[in-house]
Amino acid sequence: MKAFRLTLALTLALASLISCKSQYDLLLEGHDVDAKYAAAFDYFNNGKYQKAAAMFESLAYITSGMSIDDTVQYYWGLSNYRFKDYVTAESNLERFVTNYPRSPFAEDANFLRIDCMFRSTLRYELDQTPTYKAMAQISTFMGDYPKSDKIEVCLKMLEDLGARLDRKEYENARLYYKMEDYKAARVALNNVLKDDAENIYREDILYHIAMSSYKYADMSVQQKKKERFLQFVDDYLNFVGEYPESHYRTELDALYRKVKDK
Repeated sequence: MKAFRLTLALTLALASLISCKSQYDLLLEGHDVDAKYAAAFDYFNNGKYQKAAAMFESLAYITSGMSIDDTVQYYWGLSNYRFKDYVTAESNLERFVTNYPRSPFAEDANFLRIDCMFRSTLRYELDQTPTYKAMAQISTFMGDYPKSDKIEVCLKMLEDLGARLDRKEYENARLYYKMEDYKAARVALNNVLKDDAENIYREDILYHIAMSSYKYADMSVQQKKKERFLQFVDDYLNFVGEYPESHYRTELDALYRKVKDK
């Protein structure tokens, strides 16, 4: 008897689940705008963002030209954003801000779009094209909404992305140093600072410039050493002039004394 009751309970539960799923599918495929609209917000408000996104998407194809279309389009993107499908959300929100630039949702949609772009950027070792695109869009947002309460977040994003680009430029130049091509390393590292004097790795770059000069001179033939060590001295003095308290001082000071004693 217990086995029968358990089987019956499981059967009823399964039937209930199938019924619910069928209701969702029928609603998704139907054309009752009011019912779909209410269901979409019900799913959204209950945190069922994947289902909400699908319902808003299905609505978007039948609400074009209606007064609720901007709301449907916005919540389609927002549902995907909350579901953490940032690639799809960015596409949704880009379409929204293009079609409804004056909507009450426009500022939030623009910010969510750049947040999606920010989250889709890549590590410094990889292609930074998405980083440049995100930075451009963030700057546009700040220009369009200078009084937005999201400005501080945008500035933090720009700082993070800028640091990533600085790291990439520094590491690319330092590759020559790692390969022990010290002449090329010094040129490449100096070029980084010519292009961006405010690179956040400036101290490390100047240190590697001085070290490149020293190692290049030390590896040179005897008749070239004196002249090339003078370049190290210049680079050393430049470094200590900017960073007198640097943790690199001990090492560089020792090399400087060694050169002076020769």
